Amino acid sequence: MADQPDTSFAADDDVPIAYMARTRAYYQAIGYDAPYRWAHHVGAPFRPLGKPLAQSRVALITTAAPYDPAKGDQGPGAPYNGGAKFYKVYAGDTASDHDLRISHIAYDRVHTTATDSGSWFPLPQLRRLASEGRLRLAPNFFGAPTNRSHRVTLDTDAPEILARCLADNVDAAVLVPNCPVCHQTVSLVARHLEASGIATVIMGCAKDIVEHAAVPRFLLSDFPLGNSAGKPHDDASQAFTLELALRLLETAPAAQTTVQSPLRWSDDSSWKRDYNNVANLSAEDLARRRAEFDAQKQRAREVREGAD
Repeated sequence: MADQPDTSFAADDDVPIAYMARTRAYYQAIGYDAPYRWAHHVGAPFRPLGKPLAQSRVALITTAAPYDPAKGDQGPGAPYNGGAKFYKVYAGDTASDHDLRISHIAYDRVHTTATDSGSWFPLPQLRRLASEGRLRLAPNFFGAPTNRSHRVTLDTDAPEILARCLADNVDAAVLVPNCPVCHQTVSLVARHLEASGIATVIMGCAKDIVEHAAVPRFLLSDFPLGNSAGKPHDDASQAFTLELALRLLETAPAAQTTVQSPLRWSDDSSWKRDYNNVANLSAEDLARRRAEFDAQKQRAREVREGAD
């Protein structure tokens, strides 16, 4: 008689999504043969927090884009919008409210709808903690362009963010990515900041990408992409997620420390089988996605060239 499965075990696929492998298979399936090379390091710089967090000036770094009504649909659930991308580091006043959106990147559009920016832009939570004396909030937050080019991130964007952090006398930074490439971008930025004396912590959802790049500190939320700062419309989840990240910032013993949040997206882990999974896509689906991707790539190229 065959052994019966132990129903007390979790489902075999109830593990963090392998985004690098899935992304590679997806782009090969839609006709791009050259596999993308993800940033890979075997060690990371590490800067312990130099003073108590209550005395430390903390900056927020995001990959979300400022809303521009002239750039087409960027609302909740909008399809990927290459025209909404940004290509230069930007800054925003942390004392003000901001409308930042993620339609320009490949977040999970099936299992989350991007209706609550608190799930990817924790500025209100940081302001609350600053008012309570938990930390000192830097006067500006910074936008990091989502760039597939390691070289552009390393040679242009990361040094620009570092210069802006130094100008604001920043002691530490919280970095919040959204899509797969966003996770690589902020990993490279975090490494650059840490090597220059600024302690960092990444709040993210793509475990394999961040750990492949090797970062100082990483808080993993095993949620659909686009929810690195907590569940949407769930203030308790967002507050808990940020507090976990700050505790990691304070207590990590060495570089490449990963902590996984105990929060679950849902009791059903089937959402992990959907994101860019070629096993679930027909030939017609793949052809349509290739055509859509080419069109959006051209639109993004036009935006980039216009920004230069």
